[in-house]
Amino acid sequence: MKNSSDQSLRCQVEKWLAPAPGSPVRVTEFSRTRWDGRRYVCVRTSSSAGARALLFFRHDDGSWCVFPVSFTNHF
Repeated sequence: MKNSSDQSLRCQVEKWLAPAPGSPVRVTEFSRTRWDGRRYVCVRTSSSAGARALLFFRHDDGSWCVFPVSFTNHF
């Protein structure tokens, strides 16, 4: 069984974006997909290496999965 705290949005943002301490992390979009009503959140951060953004989608079990932002045009 998966640890639910390891699947939280905060944990996934830290895992995938690895923001530096003090770097702002912003939710820039959130809603539901048109095709199946799944929740999604777009999260962005920037550093000296450049800006990064990812889309996180909510699974039925409550965990979050990640996709590149380029998928936002398909909603």
